[in-house]
Amino acid sequence: MTFSRLHGVVLGAAAFLALGSVASFADDYVGGAIKSAEIGGKEVLTDAKGMTLYTYDKDEAGKTNCYDKCATNWPPLAADASAKADGDFSIVDRTDGTKMWAYKGKPLYLWVKDTKAGDTTGDGVGGVWHTAYEE
Repeated sequence: MTFSRLHGVVLGAAAFLALGSVASFADDYVGGAIKSAEIGGKEVLTDAKGMTLYTYDKDEAGKTNCYDKCATNWPPLAADASAKADGDFSIVDRTDGTKMWAYKGKPLYLWVKDTKAGDTTGDGVGGVWHTAYEE
């Protein structure tokens, strides 16, 4: 094998491996506001931009307990006023009058430290934040 061909094979393999961590979209739900993407070999729920969604152990079914500083660091996945529940996706009313999306009753959040689609840096934070996996 010539050097240039070997170089091409090595670069191709490196590109393939790099793409393994990038989100590849599988499905979209509720008008595209929520998607599922394969990240690290698992189906993860994301927002429309591919940012990973999370759940919070201190929430209750259909009720958020994340406000103030919590909501600054973990922005709720906002639902438009006209949004409608669909299947496993429901709407949670927040005490500030806004609405947010939930999956199987668990409110969904973003994490301010995720900077690009496919990041999952919020998983496990404080032992109470978890990546929202499609079940």
